[in-house]
Amino acid sequence: MTAPDYFEQLYADSADPWQLAERHYEQRKYDLTLAALPRLRYARAFEPGCSIGVLTRQLATRCDELVATDPVESPLARARATVGADHVTFARGRVPDDWPDGPFDLIVLSELLYYLSAAERLEVRAAAVESLAPDGHLVLVHWRHPFEVATCTGDVAHAEMRVGDDLVAVVEHVETDFRLEVLAHA
Repeated sequence: MTAPDYFEQLYADSADPWQLAERHYEQRKYDLTLAALPRLRYARAFEPGCSIGVLTRQLATRCDELVATDPVESPLARARATVGADHVTFARGRVPDDWPDGPFDLIVLSELLYYLSAAERLEVRAAAVESLAPDGHLVLVHWRHPFEVATCTGDVAHAEMRVGDDLVAVVEHVETDFRLEVLAHA
């Protein structure tokens, strides 16, 4: 995984290092992510790597219970203040090590997988498949271009998540800059 110090320094330098709350690109990506969800409501969802909670706030409107985690405390504090919903639980943690107990009928892996090693991505896949409810959805959304600290591209991470015959795509959306997929049990 990309060293935790890297993320600590990013948040020390800026409260929103990726401009998640400001950039049109990010808002559009979030809008498309929510539009791609096959169901209007989800009973229990998990969003690791929630950062400052921009997507978390939007997911909270569609979930009865939402567990959101991040390995860095400063963005979690901002997410707690921004979201402010009783049905959202925030915790410090990193996947795959701190995967919460399932089941979840929605798991959202957004802009996360390429920060993990190949072995960690395999562990995340296994945890997601194991904790995904039989009728659940696994959402993948990732930047498609290489960047300095990435261990792979979003395309590679998505391909790794789709290896095997236990998950099938129910939504596929590919643009120049990002890939969005919704997977379900086969």
